[in-house]
Order: sequence, then C-alpha cells, then structure tokens
Amino acid sequence: MQLLLAEDDTILADGLCAQLAQAGFTVEHAPNGPVAEYLLTRQHFDIAILDLGLPMVDGLTVLKRVRAAKPSLPVVILTALDRLDSRVAGLNAGADDYVTKPFDFPELEARLHAVLRRARQPGAQPPLAAGGLSFDRQTRRAFVAGEPVELSPREAILLDVLLVHTDKVVTKEQIAAAWAGAGNEVGIGNTAEVHIHRLRRKLENCGVVIRTVRGLGYLLEAEPSGAAQA
Repeated sequence: MQLLLAEDDTILADGLCAQLAQAGFTVEHAPNGPVAEYLLTRQHFDIAILDLGLPMVDGLTVLKRVRAAKPSLPVVILTALDRLDSRVAGLNAGADDYVTKPFDFPELEARLHAVLRRARQPGAQPPLAAGGLSFDRQTRRAFVAGEPVELSPREAILLDVLLVHTDKVVTKEQIAAAWAGAGNEVGIGNTAEVHIHRLRRKLENCGVVIRTVRGLGYLLEAEPSGAAQA
C-alpha cells in the first residue's frame, strides 16, 4: 500500500517511516506543505498521514486543496493540536480520522487500516466532477478550487442529482423524489426553484451552469466561456 507521510519533524518522520514500512506500507515522506500537495495531487497513494503544522503551507490548506483534486483519497491527520476546534476544523475539511500526538504506533496503524477498510467498502461511489466543481457522493461535500462549498442537506442532494444527470434535464418530480428518498418529505411547489437559486449563487465562477429548461426542469452543464445562467 502506498502511503504519503507529511511531517516536518525529521526525527519523528524517520521513526514513523521505519515503523510504517515494517507494517507493510510503501512510504514517501514530504517535509513541508508544498511538497505534500505536489505529491498527493500528482502521484497515486492509497492513504496519507498529514500533520497540520507543516511549514510554508499548513496542513489544513493542503487537505482542502487535495480534497478538490482527489475527494476520495483517505487522509488521517496526525498533529499535536488537540483542541476541539482544531479537530472539528480538520474533520470538516475532509479528514477521515484525527490522531493527536503523542500517540502509540499500534493505535495509529489500526486507525489507518480502519480508514482503508471504509474506503474500500463495496458500493463505494466515485466522486462526481464538472467544470471546476468536485462532489464526493459519500460525504456529500462539494469543493471548488480546493475550498469547500457549504451546502444544506437538500442542496447537497439536489447537486448530486444534477451532477449524476449532467447535460440531461432533471424534472422537479425527480428532485422531490430524491429529497423524499433521503427522508426529506417536501411538496414540489416552488421549493425546487428556491434551492436552485441558492445553489446557483454558491456555484458562481466554478465552471458549471444550472439552466432552466422551461416546462421541463433543470440542466447542469459545463459553462461555456462568457455564458450567463438562464
């Protein structure tokens, strides 16, 4: 299994690389944020361990950028930052687990394998992408240029349906059915229009456009240069 260790503490990194190799991982080490981002976005890794306190570019920024390029890459944060707000920020940015220093290697190894098992579960769905937008169907999180887009539960379901049917018309009935299937019983009315309007505002300048096809529904497509939304 290919693993990227992003850690600026040389002594800790050397020890971890040796232990991880003994545990069966093929390890590559990144000593700072730019190197970690470069390797993670350009090479294949099965999982990554990411320190938040990386020099030059901090680990949280690296995580957000990597999530945009590889939404399904398993990432475990390993950091001395043990405050609640740090843990929440790391998990909200897309980390699959959060381990604080000091730690015992057997626990870290167990957490790595647990994250890998979850990532390889049958039925795992690949991320959806259009223009500069990336959407992880498992977590229902959207990213534009490395930055997460805050979506309500209904907006996330709506975006999922539109992306699955990229370049095809999605009716209001399909949208209502998707919401109902997720436990959000709603009437059709003007609810779809309201959420489409909000979604358009949040996805401005990300390379996609949601068009209104009068009398039929809505259509998401990659946005031609200089085009305006209908």
